Amino acid sequence: MDQIDRKIVSMLGHDGRLSNAQMARELEVSEGTIRRRVKNLLDSKTISIVAASDPKKLGFFSEALIGVQCEPDKVTDISNNIASLEHTRWVIATTGSYDIFCLVALESSEELGNFIRLDIGSIEGIIRTETFVNLSVAKREYGA
Repeated sequence: MDQIDRKIVSMLGHDGRLSNAQMARELEVSEGTIRRRVKNLLDSKTISIVAASDPKKLGFFSEALIGVQCEPDKVTDISNNIASLEHTRWVIATTGSYDIFCLVALESSEELGNFIRLDIGSIEGIIRTETFVNLSVAKREYGA
């Protein structure tokens, strides 16, 4: 990956609908070069182009980050289990006080409570959780 690829990734990270012609003009390369490079980035799964949504505008008014502490030999299984749940937006394994963090978005605080107690709480191997309810979002950006 060279500078042009990095610039393409950055540009698409800010606006995934940019045309090849727009990027070619800005980067001073041919449209064919952009088309080929974007295809290579997509084919190699270096990037994917998706719609990034604002949960509140979709009716999800309760968004939270949940820290999960679990048995060390179950991190992968628990991560995959949490990732399969309907309301999870992303799941990561990490270092520190928690083994896993997940971001969830639900319609209400009541649904969030049920999700934590019934969905997360039923997963075998979880030692404890701590929930951080998002009060506001100062920045929501995807991409490099």
